[in-house]
Amino acid sequence: MGRYFAIRIGRAMLTIVLVVTFAFVVLRLSGDPSLMILGPEAPPEVLAAFRKAWGLDDPIWMQYLDYFGAIAKGELGRSMRDGRPAIQLVLERIPATLALTLPAFAFKVALGIPAGIYAALHRGSAIDRAVMTAAVAGFTVPSFVLALLLVLVFAVQLGWLPSGGQDSWRHAILPIATLSLGGAAVLARFTRSAMLEVLGQPYIRTASAKGVPWRKVVTSHALPNAAIPTVTILGFMVGTLIAGAVVVESVFSWPGVGRLLVVAVANRDLAVVQCILLLVALTMVTSNLIVDFLYGFLDPRLRMKGAHA
Repeated sequence: MGRYFAIRIGRAMLTIVLVVTFAFVVLRLSGDPSLMILGPEAPPEVLAAFRKAWGLDDPIWMQYLDYFGAIAKGELGRSMRDGRPAIQLVLERIPATLALTLPAFAFKVALGIPAGIYAALHRGSAIDRAVMTAAVAGFTVPSFVLALLLVLVFAVQLGWLPSGGQDSWRHAILPIATLSLGGAAVLARFTRSAMLEVLGQPYIRTASAKGVPWRKVVTSHALPNAAIPTVTILGFMVGTLIAGAVVVESVFSWPGVGRLLVVAVANRDLAVVQCILLLVALTMVTSNLIVDFLYGFLDPRLRMKGAHA
């Protein structure tokens, strides 16, 4: 067991390093922050002084080593726009993002899993076809398209809800709905597939043949064994609580981490972008690591495979 967990932790740390390295290199190859912040009309000596002050005139390998050295000290840099610590800017936006993503996650689970289970237990019925049609539609429609459709219907045509902002709880309804529907569709599809696979296993038929009530067969045998694929999807969704809000927050002008990331990328505010990407990577890796640990406890066979991976 110890080797299984050690391998998973090692892979998680390597993933974080690779994500941060990729972001670091891409950001520095995508444009000169001094031109974005000061403007191309700024005098050359001003641009040179700005680059020197922020270490942008150093070789990229030296900037890379300095960046990881700062992370080791718990320093994530300062915003080039206002000089404030990048982590402070990000932490200020996290409550707004969680105000959308946490309710959306709860709605995904409450809608998607029961729908998938019901569709699997009534395979081939009209309800099953309706659920899967809605799931495919929700899965394939991009979030920004869904967001715009909801705004068009409920804000523009019907006038029931505001189209953006954060002034009241009513402003959160459309963003939460946008985040919920796509995730619920994914959960419904995977839950249905997992349930159908389990329901086709010999031990399910054996339990039914022995006279075990169907409700008990489903609750005691089918649902627990169908849980692992669903746990995988749930872990991924937890990991994308912050990253998944980027598009939605931009469409609805919601002042969260996602909108901050879009603005920081547009302004080449390197420290802020890197801080957000590091936070996203930590969230995703941690959630996947927790899922791996749950697998190890729930199924000893996975520990044995992982120990030899």
